[in-house]
Amino acid sequence: MMVRDIAEREGLSIAYVEKLLWILSRGGITESVRGPKGGYRLLRPCAQISIGEVMRALGGIPSKDEICSQFTGQHDTCVHHGDCGLRPVWASITDFVHSVFDKIPLSVLLQGEIEVKMVQMSGKPRPGGETKTRIPLAG
Repeated sequence: MMVRDIAEREGLSIAYVEKLLWILSRGGITESVRGPKGGYRLLRPCAQISIGEVMRALGGIPSKDEICSQFTGQHDTCVHHGDCGLRPVWASITDFVHSVFDKIPLSVLLQGEIEVKMVQMSGKPRPGGETKTRIPLAG
């Protein structure tokens, strides 16, 4: 797929898609290819790349520490920095979200909602549920 096709399909600007692909290349997920049919391609099969890996390359899910440091009110630090009942809740939420993203390979996203739900429930793709489809990311 061409960058412009991705941008059009997803309702994003070409510049933004190019920026995302560049960030993913810095994260070791994609690489740029030069030449007339150049652009970007995945470094590994999509079955070997998890959503979690992509999310971390793109900046990740805010951790409890990031969340706590952003919402400090009128103070330099959170007033509950010493004894916070909410901090363990944020930690559990972010750990859970990371674990869900880490067990879903990109290949499952190509299979649709039902397959994604199956992976969420079982923790692994169904036998034969992964696709061999390669989606070239061309610029």
